[in-house]
Amino acid sequence: MTIQSWEDNGYELKLFLPKEFDFEENINYLSRNRNECLFHIHDNRIYKAIQIGEETPIIEVRSADENHLIVRFLGEQIPTSRKIRSDVALHVREWFDLDRDLSPFYSMAKDDPLLGEAVESFYGLRIIGIPDIFEALCWGILGQQINLSFAYTLKRRMVEKFGRSVLHNGATYWVFPSPAEIAELPVEELENLRMTKKKSEYIIGVAQQIVDGKLSKEMLQQMGDYKSAENILVKIRGIGPWTANYVLMRCLRYPSAFPIDDVGLQNSIKHRLDKEKKPTKEEILKLAVNWANWESYATFYLWRFLY
Repeated sequence: MTIQSWEDNGYELKLFLPKEFDFEENINYLSRNRNECLFHIHDNRIYKAIQIGEETPIIEVRSADENHLIVRFLGEQIPTSRKIRSDVALHVREWFDLDRDLSPFYSMAKDDPLLGEAVESFYGLRIIGIPDIFEALCWGILGQQINLSFAYTLKRRMVEKFGRSVLHNGATYWVFPSPAEIAELPVEELENLRMTKKKSEYIIGVAQQIVDGKLSKEMLQQMGDYKSAENILVKIRGIGPWTANYVLMRCLRYPSAFPIDDVGLQNSIKHRLDKEKKPTKEEILKLAVNWANWESYATFYLWRFLY
């Protein structure tokens, strides 16, 4: 991170924003499901607990103006260490993908028949990330072959059963369960949350791989390209191309990641083109010929018409 990207003021941090960022658009996206359990939104401010090492600061994120976000520490968990405050700044910047220059994407998309209206309607929207690899993998697995609403319900049940919470001013802030907390569970513990046996096994298996040091975010990032990282992920039981590319989009931040088999993407294209049938994979590839190196953002913006 460059020194100009954030400013440390002790109890609060000032994050410098890129030109192509609109806090309101990102708040609108984050507000789309009332069953979200890992952050609260009130008066256009986001409240969230973040696990940083052994500390769990609660933060408030708000827009100061079009050029800055303010991250304020709440309650008794104000980090005294500059290293912790730096990690929080990095977390928020990664969460909102603030260090990516979107100007090439907008230049390409404005003349694209599918993306032109999307970038005009949702200008300033970023791919909201899932910085933690275990959370991203779990969310990808939970979302397999069910509707989004039920996926949120399963996540809430898992978080409130096995996650950790901190309190501030009467509000509860949840932190996603760690791999260590899930790795030792019997499958029945997750099945009791109304997960399928297969998904329960997949999630516990992923947790065990992370705990055993066989899988990490750093390992996947060091692969250098998304295809190599995808090849590692799809070898894990329960992770197919869709889940792998979802994680590569939302956590690893590979802009070329492309969950081409996603039903939401297919439905959005069908809607935008006013077709009776969903497009085939081959048809999507033809439509996406100009999206090279921006497939993840193209997908995310098309999803936004639906979600």
